Amino acid sequence: MTKTEGPFLFVCVHNAGRSQMAEAFAKRRGLKAASAGTMPATTVNPAVVRAMKEKEIDVSSNTPKQLTTEMINSAGLVITMGCSVEEVCPRPMLAKMQKKLVDWDLEDPKGKTIEEVRKIRDEIERRVAGL
Repeated sequence: MTKTEGPFLFVCVHNAGRSQMAEAFAKRRGLKAASAGTMPATTVNPAVVRAMKEKEIDVSSNTPKQLTTEMINSAGLVITMGCSVEEVCPRPMLAKMQKKLVDWDLEDPKGKTIEEVRKIRDEIERRVAGL
């Protein structure tokens, strides 16, 4: 993967797991990053909070955010986490994303065991390192 100019915008449906982990790993590496969801949850997934604490990153006080057109416009690259944004994003928003959209096709940590969440976390960390 070639180096890409940020800021990076990580998007998933609930902004409660994968996109939160990706944003946190990117910021730890000094990258400009944000995350958002098309239908944000009220809190970050507790298993994700636990898995990230193991990496000495605290996401427990993060709040899932609603994806906006402004966020897409200011992003250098929009990375979806394997969720079907096509099903929940308005067409004009999708059209803006297509120019700078990458899908990482990652499993959703929702309802997974801590061991499964760790695997997803480690894969996200590996991919963020490639940015």
